[in-house]
Amino acid sequence: MTFTAICFVVSSAAAQTPGPARGPGRASRPALFFREEWKPAAGGAEAAVNPAEAVANPSLELKLYGPGGKDIQLSGVAQSDNNPLHLWTGLCEEVCAAALHDKSNYVDLTGFAMIRWTTKVSGFHQVHPILKLADGTWLVGDHADGSTVDWHENEFSIADVRWRKLNIAKVVTTGDWVNSPDLSKVDEVGFTDLLPGSGHGPGGWSDVARFEVYGKPVKR
Repeated sequence: MTFTAICFVVSSAAAQTPGPARGPGRASRPALFFREEWKPAAGGAEAAVNPAEAVANPSLELKLYGPGGKDIQLSGVAQSDNNPLHLWTGLCEEVCAAALHDKSNYVDLTGFAMIRWTTKVSGFHQVHPILKLADGTWLVGDHADGSTVDWHENEFSIADVRWRKLNIAKVVTTGDWVNSPDLSKVDEVGFTDLLPGSGHGPGGWSDVARFEVYGKPVKR
């Protein structure tokens, strides 16, 4: 058999040999668990967030945390690209945080679960995810987003995030990294920037507009 014929036989056999499996039983990506785009404050002006009135999704409850939580503001204009409806932390003279709670379900954030949010920041502020687990444990992630130039939509996989315990009353990290936390039943999902705000104008603050969570619902 000639060299050319041998090469043809080998290449033909290789082409007919099934390739390696791309991971055993690759799990499907979870669907959208919730989306929140906020409701404008009365009169359309900037105002302190009223948790009972700020949420557009009737399945959700908004909760404010930290010594500065009551000072989170609702601002922006509905359906605006330049200044969308958003929560703003600029008037939080002390650290603050906000989280969303689905009334009927926990959410399973294992596997391919992810968060997608639209944010903008000033100064050195960056928006971090926070989670409340079913047993009451709070975690804050090392993932951080925020452009000082413009609104940006970012998404990230929960599996890529490293977590520390969060003292939710003070909104400060405690202890070391939490290895392999059980995220199969999460009660609340939210954000903090771990810093106080500097007031109006450039300085230090975070804006969070549209907020989406992709995970599997788990009945309460």
